[in-house]
Amino acid sequence: MICFLAKLLIKDYDQVQNPGVRRQYGIISGGMGIAFNIFLFVTKFLAGVFSGSISILGDAFNNLSDATSSVVTLVGFKLSGQEADEEHPFGHGRIEYIAGLIVSLFIILTGVELVQSSVKRVINPDRVEFNLFIGAILIISIFIKLIMFHSNMSAAKLIESATLKSVAIDSISDVVTTSIVLLSALINYFFKFNIDGVAGLLVALLIIKSGWEAAVDTINPLLGEPPSKEFIEDVVSTVTSYEGVLGVHDIVIHNYGPTRIFMSLHVEVPAVRDLISVHDLVDSIENELHQKYHCIAVIHMDPVVEGDLETDELKERISKALFQLDPKLSFHDFRIIHNEGTKKVLKFDVVIPYNYALSDTFIIDYLKRYSLIDKDLMDIEITIDKEKETGNLDRRK
Repeated sequence: MICFLAKLLIKDYDQVQNPGVRRQYGIISGGMGIAFNIFLFVTKFLAGVFSGSISILGDAFNNLSDATSSVVTLVGFKLSGQEADEEHPFGHGRIEYIAGLIVSLFIILTGVELVQSSVKRVINPDRVEFNLFIGAILIISIFIKLIMFHSNMSAAKLIESATLKSVAIDSISDVVTTSIVLLSALINYFFKFNIDGVAGLLVALLIIKSGWEAAVDTINPLLGEPPSKEFIEDVVSTVTSYEGVLGVHDIVIHNYGPTRIFMSLHVEVPAVRDLISVHDLVDSIENELHQKYHCIAVIHMDPVVEGDLETDELKERISKALFQLDPKLSFHDFRIIHNEGTKKVLKFDVVIPYNYALSDTFIIDYLKRYSLIDKDLMDIEITIDKEKETGNLDRRK
């Protein structure tokens, strides 16, 4: 439904990388959530009062909490679209993540309150009334929440929003909880077996679980999480498509919101190229990255000497050494520095995964021994780079 309304209400609705378009998707989701959840709260509250069911009342207040969360979602998307200012030079994009975290906390608090009420009902059971009208309300509620789940999940995937994903997770959780409430009422009606308090407790635990999962999805980008493998591969493919680019490494992504990305990377180019042409090449790449990902890109140029026998021989030694140690390991930025009046220096970076079994010191010592370089003639400087994955780290063509 969100995507359908977007086509009707948003100009250039398919330009989801555009911050303004993306913000409108969030506003539509928030408005839809407020309307649906207030309707569900009123109907379930009345059903809960007339039936005396703690689980139905708990489900009603869960919808009221969802309505409040939708307000937070709407406000969060509007605020996140503000331009950068003196106090926030990187913009306000992370407000969306904060909004998602607040939504998660509302969900958890609702679950905790329902736990307390349900425990009291388990200890002191009370009579529960049920009729076709109450059953119809619960069935309609399930249907509406399924629509909200599908709408928010589709929009979340389209605009890559953790907040809308949290809303979608909460909606499918509500489907489960309301189904449990309905099942509890039917068991009580047909078999005269009152499990209302137990059902309410189970509903509460599911609400808390969904809130925690939603919180994790928003906390991770706030703390700083790695970009997806697909995103890195797309960046590498874009950069290496330029003639004269030999390789890409040290890609760093700083996320200040879904539409506020700062990117830095090292691009390897032939050392024989003149500085001005390389500068123009780097400018062209930065401009394409900016247009494609709506990011600010900064590129460091690494000159690569090709056809040098000494460099190629040493590179072959290090390559064999790393392969014997672990075929998944790789290296880059390999060069020999010639200093006047002093020894030459061999420098390169080795890429290993986080929490690697072997220590950085062991790897460096191993490579220095294997290289068989005379220390009186050449020093070796090895830098350890760490990345999340190591199976696809050779960024060279």
